[in-house]
Amino acid sequence: MKKILYIITVLSIIASCSKERAAFDKDVDDRINEQLSQYQSIITSAADGWTATLITRLGNTYSFYIRFNENNRVFMYCDLDTTTAAVLKESSYRLKSLQQPCLLFDTYSYIHMLADPDARVNGGYFGGGLLSDFEFSLDTCTADSIRLTGRFNGSKAVFRKASPQDRAAWENKEVRKSMTALANLKKILHYFKRFNYNGIEYEIQINTVFKTAVITWKDASGTIHTVTTPYYFSAGGIQFNNSLVNADKTINGFSITGFNAATNSLQIKINNTDAHITGATRPVKPDVQAGRRWWLWGANAQSYWYSRDGFHADGVDDAFNVKSLQTDSSEYYYFTYWPGVQPPTGAAFDALIPFYYVPAIDDLDYIYGTSPRVSFQSDGRVMFTYNGDLTVGPYPVTGPAFKTKEQFYSTSGYWFVQTGENSYDMVSAKDAKAWISWQR
Repeated sequence: MKKILYIITVLSIIASCSKERAAFDKDVDDRINEQLSQYQSIITSAADGWTATLITRLGNTYSFYIRFNENNRVFMYCDLDTTTAAVLKESSYRLKSLQQPCLLFDTYSYIHMLADPDARVNGGYFGGGLLSDFEFSLDTCTADSIRLTGRFNGSKAVFRKASPQDRAAWENKEVRKSMTALANLKKILHYFKRFNYNGIEYEIQINTVFKTAVITWKDASGTIHTVTTPYYFSAGGIQFNNSLVNADKTINGFSITGFNAATNSLQIKINNTDAHITGATRPVKPDVQAGRRWWLWGANAQSYWYSRDGFHADGVDDAFNVKSLQTDSSEYYYFTYWPGVQPPTGAAFDALIPFYYVPAIDDLDYIYGTSPRVSFQSDGRVMFTYNGDLTVGPYPVTGPAFKTKEQFYSTSGYWFVQTGENSYDMVSAKDAKAWISWQR
């Protein structure tokens, strides 16, 4: 009886294996190659290529035009800068199984530029760039759309089958034109910028390096709303990743129709309605605690904030030319503000100091400085009052350091805008045409 049961069991196993073989009439490698071949056919059969958006781990969004051919060559444009948006780049790609189907851009391309660890290439971080990818797993792949996930940084990409009009928009430099049109914002000398749509005034701040827009407004009841959204360029304007919803009105971006030099305003269309972006002298809703947060971090950490460029003023970066500061043996490194310095003896004080790199000691040191007295106003402004120069050496009475000191002690005070976890902008409350960006 036991022998019979044993035979039945063996036969059952054999039958099961036979069914498995029947279910898969090809071995694993053949099935994988067939799937990759199918994906290859999909990505190369799009005659006009693909439009794509790629969101990095930092949340930045970039738009691409990409076209693949059957010889593993890929051609692309990208809205990283006006060159990448105008010059078609050719490189190579591979489809490969790495535990799952993957699309690999295996020679340097515009996609690689986002991930380049040299921050000078993309404006990101040294050692990490914009935390993007050039190797992707294929999540879905259909004739009309492809979704991918970066294998290292987890960036997300979506490809959509391009129309002839999509292709023409890139080849005719329409996306690049949007980028150069947005650059006209720099002609508006005020830090704060606003547009009016449907009777509501919106404040807009655009960070062109990390491609984010911060939009703030008061609704009909006076409640303040703020939306921070990545954006990317399209033919004619910019598109927001996150929509602005105010009552029954939704804003997904805007097109740019021109710049009016007479009114110093950027002409735009929102939902096909004319509007314009102009300068403003104060924020829609001041962050009344921002200046205090900035000061308290330095005082509590016993550390300083720094700025390499000094003040931007009247449309000019490094308006006072602080980067030209030097001595016979040392050169300027950055300006610092140290709140609540705790000396070994005596009372605490604040210090505004330019640091120099001194080759003789292979380190940073300061030669002179000044001490402000800080006060926080109920409306959110921060006032700095001259409290004397530091005793280490005479403070210059002309030149870049003197002009910085003169601007710093403006009697109008400053609005503070937190621009990131470790950064603030300090904006002149006189006319919002001068500001300095602090980092830690």
